Amino acid sequence: MTPRSPSPRLSSGIVVLRRGRSGWRTLILRVYRNWDLPKGRVEPGEDPLAAAVRETAEETALTGLNFRWGRESRDTQPYAGGKVVRCFLAESPDGTPALPINPELGRPEHHELRWVSLREARRLLPPRFQPILDWAEATVSGGSERPVAAGGVPGD
Repeated sequence: MTPRSPSPRLSSGIVVLRRGRSGWRTLILRVYRNWDLPKGRVEPGEDPLAAAVRETAEETALTGLNFRWGRESRDTQPYAGGKVVRCFLAESPDGTPALPINPELGRPEHHELRWVSLREARRLLPPRFQPILDWAEATVSGGSERPVAAGGVPGD
């Protein structure tokens, strides 16, 4: 019998976008010298999109995200430990992001947050996110919006 390879650990996050005067900007987070997207572990039985919304609120204090491009997602290549991040796209039309205190840590999870152009995000984020940024840019440039159902999440 061949041993099964372990299933990847799943995290879920959001490419949070906001339209600026010079085009779309995305929210990135820094911990130490590493830039990242808002994301975190999908709890057992939790829907990946629900986990992404929860983690984004926990890490940035942003709520009321608009999933105008639908529930479509893209996964990163696996990290060295096998973790995969499922990324969704959402617009944050308003609100000021913040770095809330994580009750377990007694401090924010990140040191800084910043709205950057997609070009700047490509420079700052690790290579595993480059295909995600390509997808995000193609999606927002193509204008493929979907109708939004009650609750702000487009229907399937």
